[in-house]
Amino acid sequence: MKYDHRSIEPKWQKKWEEKGAFHAENGSPKEKFYALIEFPYPSGAGLHVGHPRPYIGLDVVARKRRLQGYNVLYPIGWDAFGLPAENYAIKNHVHPEGITRENIARYKRQIQSLGISFDWSREIATIDPEYYKWTQWIFLQLYKHGLAYKKEMNVNWCTSCKCVLANEEVVNGVCERCGSEVVHKVKSQWMLKITEYAQRLIDDLDKVDYPERVRLQQKNWIGRSTGAEVDFDTSAGDKLKIYTTRPDTLYGATYMVISPEHPYIEKWADKLDNMGEIREYQAQAARKSDFERTEVAKEKTGVKLLGVTAVNPVNGKEIPIFISDYVLVSYGTGAIMAVPAHDDRDWDFAKKFNLPIIEVVKGGEVQSAAFTDCETGIMVNSGILDGLSVEDAKVKITEFLEEKGIGHAKVNYKLRDWVFSRQRYWGEPIPMVYCEHCGWQPIDESELPLRLPQVDSYEPTDTGESPLAKMTDWVNTTCPHCGGPAKRETDTMPQWAGSSWYFLRYMDPSNDKALASKGALEYWSPVDWYNGGMEHTTLHLLYSRFWHKFLYDIGVVPTPEPYGKRTSHGMILGLNPHNLQNLPSSEQKKLIEEHGSQEKAQAALREQFGEMADHPIVKMSKSLNNVVNPDDLVEELGADTVRLYEMFIGDFEKSAPWSTAGVKGCRRLADRYWALQDNLIDSEDIRPELETSFHKAIKKVGEDIETLKFNTAIATLMALINEIGQKGKGITRGELKIFTLLLNPFAPHITEEVWEACALDEGMACQQSWPEYDEQKTKDSTVEIVVQIKGKVRSRINVPADISKEDALAAAKADEKIAAEIAGKEIVKEIYVPGKLVNLVIK
Repeated sequence: MKYDHRSIEPKWQKKWEEKGAFHAENGSPKEKFYALIEFPYPSGAGLHVGHPRPYIGLDVVARKRRLQGYNVLYPIGWDAFGLPAENYAIKNHVHPEGITRENIARYKRQIQSLGISFDWSREIATIDPEYYKWTQWIFLQLYKHGLAYKKEMNVNWCTSCKCVLANEEVVNGVCERCGSEVVHKVKSQWMLKITEYAQRLIDDLDKVDYPERVRLQQKNWIGRSTGAEVDFDTSAGDKLKIYTTRPDTLYGATYMVISPEHPYIEKWADKLDNMGEIREYQAQAARKSDFERTEVAKEKTGVKLLGVTAVNPVNGKEIPIFISDYVLVSYGTGAIMAVPAHDDRDWDFAKKFNLPIIEVVKGGEVQSAAFTDCETGIMVNSGILDGLSVEDAKVKITEFLEEKGIGHAKVNYKLRDWVFSRQRYWGEPIPMVYCEHCGWQPIDESELPLRLPQVDSYEPTDTGESPLAKMTDWVNTTCPHCGGPAKRETDTMPQWAGSSWYFLRYMDPSNDKALASKGALEYWSPVDWYNGGMEHTTLHLLYSRFWHKFLYDIGVVPTPEPYGKRTSHGMILGLNPHNLQNLPSSEQKKLIEEHGSQEKAQAALREQFGEMADHPIVKMSKSLNNVVNPDDLVEELGADTVRLYEMFIGDFEKSAPWSTAGVKGCRRLADRYWALQDNLIDSEDIRPELETSFHKAIKKVGEDIETLKFNTAIATLMALINEIGQKGKGITRGELKIFTLLLNPFAPHITEEVWEACALDEGMACQQSWPEYDEQKTKDSTVEIVVQIKGKVRSRINVPADISKEDALAAAKADEKIAAEIAGKEIVKEIYVPGKLVNLVIK
């Protein structure tokens, strides 16, 4: 009988859910295992075959751990607030909640069709008021502890989305989501003081099992550096504070640069003789992204401040002050001292504006080019530092600055506080009100959740306010402090908010008294294994670690880190429809004829579609029309086939191209396994000739699952099924039991059906115990060794694995081919490499 996946797979999906086979139990006496995937954003496009790869991968691990006796929590939910749904709603004149709920239902159906062992009883969505009540509650705790504050600041403004973007949402100067121009505006924003946790976010990376590349990304983003803060006097009477990692080079500072947005510009407006020129430059800078402004290769621009100068604090020299867009007001103090002799960017600027260049670390021709290889060296032209090494000079100058009261040692971080406002509708309302008398006030916790009201129009306003600003009935309220008239905050939270703590809600998703009970948090924390994409290993990971550390500090969660282990998967890639070799042969031929050669045809595609045209394999994308829908494959070949192929396609942690032929190859494995039950031998034993192979397979598959080497685990099962076929007709019940349990995490439906049909044991396959192996039985009883004469292979023989040197030599000489070669010859040397070879030297 042929395997009928269309009837069997839905049968087991229904049975698992009815019996709660994958429902985790809070407070179980079993050892817990909490496996977590990044919950998906349910877009209208639905799943393509790349999306479930991480879900299936961790499902294999979760299913194995259940078989090993763990109480496994493997939950699922929906990261459902955000711009895509709102933009779709605006375009199609529908409510974003309606389309989001439809998308969730579609994603859920698609994921369930793959038989992933999620605990659906714990399903959550960030748009449920019962969920975002606790997102709002966390915000209020941050506010009450001084970690949430309102600030006028220079922000990235998307001209199309009409909202503020965090730096990470601006890619190559345009909006990551819509590709539109991003400009700078000054707006009042809610900020979260993540910088308070910068050092702990670095230090505690030693407490977790993260890949080295992820640790490095986290550390680089936080950007810890050591140096000094120094005050420069100005002719305006104000002190201009700068931060430098190289205080030893102070004697080489020949000018200063401040950001175009620096507040001193407004303060000095009446002293500056060229405010018109300054205003024009500020407007130009506002149209550039931080990326464009700090790009090293770009032409240096700036304006000298006419009317205010600075004084170098170590030599008393008067130096000019410039504004330039390569200095950001959001980094450091928004001002720098420029040492053109030892910095390429400062050197280019100094040359353009004809400024002095003074060598202070010996070793270069600084009038021709900046000497930047100066981490070590001897100080020159540096007064009290002359003759000292760079290392000693840093110590001495810092002591001097502190002694004179003009500076001090400082640790600085590149990390900026988190911009937490979005001028959009589809997000969590921020639970704050503004009173003319009392200022910003938090609403009472008893009023949570502050529900998102229904609105008729989601269009962002031209003034930059959220669409909620038009809802006066909702906006107008009373002050929680004085009872007077007040207005609600109309900005909403960013999409990052709900995803920063969702893993905690899974532990106790129905709790209406707390985000989760103390007992559930103590039992499940931390997440044992978190898998997600490399694109989220910087910011999402950083933000959620920050929130978790704060909750730990206020006694809500029991561990300082949320995730014990983090891994990342590679993408599944599709064919690039803009690459010549992927076009239909008729189109290829036409293009080649039109342009004269294959190279010119490809060049024409490159001109039309950019450099991407040169890549035959690219990321799957709806816009490229190269996505593969898993629904079609599940219908044609079955969910188990899709699961097997997604795990067999290549190294799980690397990207791999999709192959339809490869999927069909995995269906053949499923069919061969299904056919094993047709020749069942009534024995619970493993036949002696297969014993070593089975024990080796149990060990190999188990180890490979734990190290994400799913492809080699499946290859091991393919080899084992081949050997079963070669070693005689049929399979014993004992052998089929073991093979079924090894295959079960990868192909759960077909293995459940075989388990039931053959009555291999009571209960479902997913309720059994993972097979155990005997280490001694994983070792081959015999080994093949090569026999060489004068270093050339003449024969191969099988000998006992533990054979002695003497017996190995005797067996080699007794071999028919070798005996003929050495007959009548003198053996002058005998070499034996245990388990590998015998070499005889004759004359």
